[in-house]
Amino acid sequence: QAQRISFTSDLAAGVSHGEILFIAVGTPPLPTGESDTRYVEAVARGIGSNLNGGYKVIVNKSTVPIGSGDWVRMIVLDGIAERQKSLVPAGGVPEEFPPAEIEADFDVVSNPEFLREGSAVFDTFNPDRIVLGSNSQKAIAMMKELYAPIVSRQFAADQSLPTVPVVVTDISSAEMVKYASNAFLATKISFINEVANICDRVGADVTQVAKGIGLDSRIGSKFLQAGIGWGGSCFPKDVSALIHTADDYGYEAQLLKAAVSVNQRQRLITIEKLQQVLKILKGKTVGLLGLTFKPDTDDMRDAPALDLIENLSRLGTKVKAFDPLVSQTGMRHGLSNVIVETDPERLADGCDALVLVTDWAQFRTLDYAKMSKLMNNPVIIDGRNFLDQESLEAVGFRYLGIGR
Repeated sequence: QAQRISFTSDLAAGVSHGEILFIAVGTPPLPTGESDTRYVEAVARGIGSNLNGGYKVIVNKSTVPIGSGDWVRMIVLDGIAERQKSLVPAGGVPEEFPPAEIEADFDVVSNPEFLREGSAVFDTFNPDRIVLGSNSQKAIAMMKELYAPIVSRQFAADQSLPTVPVVVTDISSAEMVKYASNAFLATKISFINEVANICDRVGADVTQVAKGIGLDSRIGSKFLQAGIGWGGSCFPKDVSALIHTADDYGYEAQLLKAAVSVNQRQRLITIEKLQQVLKILKGKTVGLLGLTFKPDTDDMRDAPALDLIENLSRLGTKVKAFDPLVSQTGMRHGLSNVIVETDPERLADGCDALVLVTDWAQFRTLDYAKMSKLMNNPVIIDGRNFLDQESLEAVGFRYLGIGR
């Protein structure tokens, strides 16, 4: 409405328009665990090919290998050089009439993003911190000016909060902040899942344990929800990339490798619990509540549900699923070996067990009394410790959680 945003597919026009140019493209994982940086390279080269006068700040928002700031600068310079060559006619030019040098004055800034899928707009205006990495004071000053309204909480949900901290550092440290943040959170989840598995064996309740340790101000309660493991587009990719970076420098990141190992094993916990109740899974029907790796998104990249579908199918189990977004939009994302139902009752009909995979809020208020009557065997595995055990047992379900 304010006419402050416009869109273009013309890269030259975009580069010409902006004083601050953001590179914000995906860096998906390669089979080796490294980040695929070809999209970042293509954008950086394209920017270089279109720079022509005036100072620019080139901001890398993409999650890239540590040390990529200098690499991005080199790629931009390559783009400039390629354009310079294109100005020379095929037959060459006389030495006394060389083509004009392309003027290009720019700096590179690392400004990692910490947005959560499903909450990206809120997180943009309500960040915990802003991280800026550069060796240019001019570039940092421009970035601080850009972020001033957000730092002052001008658009925040709670404008009484203190100003947003701004961390100014070198490029490599800024890049490491992103990897270290995600690796720490993934490790914290793997830790509580490890504790949950011990709780299962000693008769403790991991939800109470998590509450008890989460009240410690040194630990905090976030990311202490035991379940069937982490997935998505960030944690697996970033942890793997950090492990690979350590390997490149001759260091074995044993803790991070253990976090990955625990997470891989955690995805099999549901299978173990189903076998505990149903004994033989061949010929049985299992219904999954949720497909996405987390609620409020349609993202199924490296979702635990995919491993569950694959393993159950391998054991001869018929798998059905219901997901509020996937079922309604018809998006299947290459799903196979699973029947995607359109409502929870259809999912429950004929099932020998249900597994809650994704903690969608609406799953708390389903008509479980009706669903239990439609099932061959009213068993539910709560893979996120999300549902109310007493309520489910009151309507005839046998309830099994994780670590409780």
